[in-house]
Amino acid sequence: HFPLLFQFDPDNTGYISTEKFRSLLQRHGSELDPHKLEVLLALADSNSEGRICYQDFVNLMSNKRSNSFRQAILQGNRRLCSKALLEETGLSLSQRLIRHVAYETLPREIDRKWYYDSYTCCPPPWFMITITIVAFFLYNGVVLDRFVLQVTHPLYLKNALLYHPQLRAQAWRYLTYIFMHAGIEHLGLNVVLQLLVGVPLEMVHGAARISFVYVAGVVAGSLAVSVADMTAPVVGSSGGVYALVSAHLANIVMNWSGMKCQFKLLRMAVALICMSFEFGRAVWLRFHPSVYPPCPHPSFMAHLGGVMVGITLGVIILRNYEQRLQDQTLWWIFLSIYVIFVLFAIFWNIFAYSLLDLKLPPPP
Repeated sequence: HFPLLFQFDPDNTGYISTEKFRSLLQRHGSELDPHKLEVLLALADSNSEGRICYQDFVNLMSNKRSNSFRQAILQGNRRLCSKALLEETGLSLSQRLIRHVAYETLPREIDRKWYYDSYTCCPPPWFMITITIVAFFLYNGVVLDRFVLQVTHPLYLKNALLYHPQLRAQAWRYLTYIFMHAGIEHLGLNVVLQLLVGVPLEMVHGAARISFVYVAGVVAGSLAVSVADMTAPVVGSSGGVYALVSAHLANIVMNWSGMKCQFKLLRMAVALICMSFEFGRAVWLRFHPSVYPPCPHPSFMAHLGGVMVGITLGVIILRNYEQRLQDQTLWWIFLSIYVIFVLFAIFWNIFAYSLLDLKLPPPP
């Protein structure tokens, strides 16, 4: 890039004039991917000062998207000078899958084309697939020799993974309770939602962002139970699953006109029905009299904790596709609220249980 910079920016100002930038595109445009060329043209059209930041150009050519580049596109007219990605023909099966994922998760055509052009499936969506296999099949099927825990059995609390109020000092239980499920319907709905929603989101936003939302929902779920439903245990991955699903649904609602996924209203309705059915089942189970009174039924508060994470942290993470969250004010506000809640819940667990006169279930 240095010879190019010297040729088009001899004064080393860090900018290229729009005229020189367009001449560069005309000269070398045939060598570029058409989607990348379209984004470059949009960058040129969006600039009203007659110059292009050279670093934005370098970032684009090296598949990096800076915040300044995104702002340049947002401030322009964003005309798409070629047909929509959905209208392209002759795509292979893998290309059609990537295009489908783009339309399922991204509201802007220029973002879809960027994702379609840059996605290489390396790395694959390993986090959601791994957590599903380990949590739902490997441990339950091989180690326990059964796929689900039966909460009507007096010994269902006797494992080292689920959260129990008497054993809250064992910190790993605030995370590992996701490996246990109370009933086949509990397991099945979480598996379906986690794979159908989580895998496409990870393909677009990456394992780091999606795992953060998922784990934050899991931790918020168990801490919410320890604060609001202090006598109940917790099982299931609903906290993490609900964080992802609620963040995704909130982004669809916020960007309704831009979302071009097929049957989006029907799909939202199906997701909400599944979530409502599973949540209603959890509420009914929590207040249903236990067959073995010393063994309380699991709490449903983890679902609500996951939803709160999804519509705060999750919305910010999923809205800012491939952008630095450090530059987003709302990200820091919601992250601070989340950290304050976690610290409050920790102190609550240390002091409140000893101060309140609670009748906790006996340790398993």
